[in-house]
Amino acid sequence: MFQVGEVSRRLDLNPQTLYFYERIGLIPPPQRTESGYRLFSQQDVDRLAFITRAKALGLSLDEIKDILALKNGRSLTCQAVYERLGKKVSEIEETMQQLQMLHDELTLLMQHCAARLHTTERECVVLEQLPANIAEH
Repeated sequence: MFQVGEVSRRLDLNPQTLYFYERIGLIPPPQRTESGYRLFSQQDVDRLAFITRAKALGLSLDEIKDILALKNGRSLTCQAVYERLGKKVSEIEETMQQLQMLHDELTLLMQHCAARLHTTERECVVLEQLPANIAEH
């Protein structure tokens, strides 16, 4: 059995993160000593390690909770994981497209600014005179 400090060090997690995960139901309430200290089993530590890895892959806590519920119900098939990861990949691709559009728009604005860098204008009006294709977004 491991106390909060040891689990935190092993997994490089803030102790408050452990309390939060317990509060939102990502991990079951750990056992406690007679004086009230939390004691985590190896199974708890393994679950926390899984959560940490899943977060590092970009899964949200709700998505992780969903996968853990499947795992607990012994319904965590490759098909179920495949579907959830496919959905996440689609979300990431959509975010990448949105970020690329934002990048392109900002680059265009910078080009407009660059064209005016050496003018005598005191105030930059580039944002007020957005090109039509940017203003529509």
